[in-house]
Amino acid sequence: MLVSAANFKFRALLLTLLLVCAPSSFAGLFDDEEARKAVLDLRQKVEAIDQARIKDKETLQGADGLQSVRDDNVQLKRSLLDLQTTIEQLRVDLSKQVGQQEQLAKDVSELQRRQRDLAQGVDDRMRRLEPIKVNLDGKEFFADPNEVKEFDAALALLRKSDFKSATQSFIDFLRRYPQSGYQSLGLFWLGSAQYATRDYREAITNFKSSADGNPTSSKAPEALLAMANSQMELKDVRSARRTLEDLIKLYPQSEAAVAGKDRLAKLK
Repeated sequence: MLVSAANFKFRALLLTLLLVCAPSSFAGLFDDEEARKAVLDLRQKVEAIDQARIKDKETLQGADGLQSVRDDNVQLKRSLLDLQTTIEQLRVDLSKQVGQQEQLAKDVSELQRRQRDLAQGVDDRMRRLEPIKVNLDGKEFFADPNEVKEFDAALALLRKSDFKSATQSFIDFLRRYPQSGYQSLGLFWLGSAQYATRDYREAITNFKSSADGNPTSSKAPEALLAMANSQMELKDVRSARRTLEDLIKLYPQSEAAVAGKDRLAKLK
């Protein structure tokens, strides 16, 4: 607005000057003192108007510059606010990441602990499943841990004089482990339990199988003597005599052979 008013005044003054300096009066312009004064006055007014224009322009430029600075400040404040918001968001994100890393570290630690426990559990189970070396009557063999456990349990029943339960336990054991290194000994103790329950026929069968299955066992002479006793209980004297003769012949130095000789003498 200031520039437009100054331009209007300047243009009006120039128009007045042109009218004054028109060709019709130009020749006598400088002969007239009043005309010269008018020109000087006009020149001063033009200069004044020009200064006013310059001042108005500077004022306008100053106002525009101030507004520009204000606009820049507003934009800067907005930028700073946006930057602060971004920084806060980054802090939140960083905090979440730190929390996630801490949780991840805890999870990893827990997984490692479980892995160690699982590995230990597997090792324990493997040790329980690993075959155990057994030395029986000078004979070494490997047996399943459960096999050893079940044999010992059946033998414990026999030692407690629970002959019926011991009989069934040894029958189950021999069926479950037909190739067991305990086979001949299991047959011997099964026959002993059956003898105690007066199941002499079954006892005879198992005593014979025990002696035939492992003739070098320390229980073989005892199996033959127990077999002869079972035969005598059944009044089968002929079979008992033959069994005792085999005992004395095969194991002459055994304690069972000494007892067999005494019983054989009583049969005659």
